Amino acid sequence: MEQTNVKTQVKKLVLSAMLLAVGIVLPFFTGQIPQIGNMLLPMHLPVLVCGLICGWQYGGVIGFILPFLRYVLFAMPPMPNGIAMAFELASYGAIVGFLYNRSRWKCIVSLYRSLIIAMIGGRIVWGVVRVAMLGMMGNAFSWKMFMAGAFLNAIPGIVLQLVFIPALMLVLNKTGLVHFHKKVKEKVSVGGSGNIEG
Repeated sequence: MEQTNVKTQVKKLVLSAMLLAVGIVLPFFTGQIPQIGNMLLPMHLPVLVCGLICGWQYGGVIGFILPFLRYVLFAMPPMPNGIAMAFELASYGAIVGFLYNRSRWKCIVSLYRSLIIAMIGGRIVWGVVRVAMLGMMGNAFSWKMFMAGAFLNAIPGIVLQLVFIPALMLVLNKTGLVHFHKKVKEKVSVGGSGNIEG
């Protein structure tokens, strides 16, 4: 049992490291141009996938360190914007992993529910951090700026996430890396025999 747990943890660490590497590379496909990156959100994809298949702890950690690691390597995303992005991505990975892995049903419905809640939660965290950062610099962060940065400019990336991630999870389900299923609970009868109920 202990050996199985160790193998599971190692597998999650390896997958997390791979997804971290993907998060470092993906922004090159948008030319590292901030305007295009803000629309397609390339770093969001591996963080959300990490939370889904590795769990909320891994998704949260990978999401938080990814912007800082890319800044150290390539000076992108620019600071202090990268600080707000770190908290945002950490929220995505943690929320989607927490909700999905505690869902009674591991299916497309619970996947979409977890994704949408994580997207909203992450953007709220991003807005709160931006308000705090700009407040310390004596600048205001308006509702219009929040809506533009969190939703309006990001519509292409949101659509991409809602299409690509469920499609990827379906493929991974067929390969056996992840499993769609529903939790079952044991119902004990009066006679003491076990009965599995879906």
